[in-house]
Amino acid sequence: MIVPRTSREEILAKLAAKRAADKPIWIASAGSGLVARLLEEAGVDCVNTFSGARLRANGMGTMAMLWPILDSNRQTLDYTAEDILPAMTGSAFVCACLNANDPLKDMVRVIEECRAMGVESVSNIGPSISYVDKDSQVYRVLNNSGITFANEVEFLRVAKEMGMVTVGLAFDEEDSERLVGEAQPDVFCFHAGTTKGGRVGFDSGETIERTASRTEAANEKLRALSDDVLLVAHGAAMETPEETQFLLDHTTCDGFWTGSSTERLPIEQAVSKTAARFAAVGFGKSEEG
Repeated sequence: MIVPRTSREEILAKLAAKRAADKPIWIASAGSGLVARLLEEAGVDCVNTFSGARLRANGMGTMAMLWPILDSNRQTLDYTAEDILPAMTGSAFVCACLNANDPLKDMVRVIEECRAMGVESVSNIGPSISYVDKDSQVYRVLNNSGITFANEVEFLRVAKEMGMVTVGLAFDEEDSERLVGEAQPDVFCFHAGTTKGGRVGFDSGETIERTASRTEAANEKLRALSDDVLLVAHGAAMETPEETQFLLDHTTCDGFWTGSSTERLPIEQAVSKTAARFAAVGFGKSEEG
C-alpha cells in the first residue's frame, strides 16, 4: 500500500482554517491502528504516536515509558510505520512524539526517518524530562548527565528549520515560556498533569476549574511571546467531553489534546462492559422463563 503524504503547508493551512472558523483543534494519542482509524473517522486533526501510547495499548500507564524497558524512539518509529500510518486515510496528520535526549541517536536522522515514512510533524514528549519533578534528586542527576530540557528545545528548533510541523509540550510555566520563546513551535500544549480516571490514571484531586485556571495562566504568558502559536490543553482534570468543554469555555485555548480520555478509558469501559455480558452467557438460559 501507499501511505498518504502531506506537507507542512497543507497541515498549517488546515489548522489555520479551523482557528478562523472558531472550531477547536483536536489532537489525540493512539497506541494502535484501530484507535487511530476510529479517531480519524471521528474528526481528529492530529494523531500523535509515542511510546507511552503504545504501552497504554498494552494496559500499562503512560509513565511506564520512563523506565529503561524499551528504546522509546525505535518503538515509536516502528509502530507508527507499521500500525498507525497504514490504518489512516490522510484526513488527519500524524505527529511522532520523540525522545530528544536519546544519547544513541542523531535526532536529525530520526526526523529524516519520520519524513521518509510519511510523518511531517514531531513533538518533544517521547518522553520529556518535564515528567520529572524539578526539585527531585533524579532531575538533578539527569541534568548532570546531559539529559536536559535544552535538548528538547533544540530538537524542536531544528525540526522546524527542517520544515516539520512542531508540537511543543511542557509541564510548568517556566519550561513553557522557554520552549515557546526559543523553539517557536507551531503548536504548544501546556500539560496540566496525568489524566485522572480508569485503572492506571492518577487523580491528584484537582478540579477542572483549577486545571483551567493553571492552563490560562500559562496561555497569557505564551501569547505575549508568540502571536502565531496554537495553544492546546491537556491532562489533569480534563477527562470527559464535558470537562473539556468547560476548559475551552474558560481559557483562550485553540483546542485540546486527548490521550487516555479517547484511548485507554473508552477501551477499558467498552471491553469490560461487553465482556461481562458474554460472561453471563450460559447453556439453556434463553429457554428460561
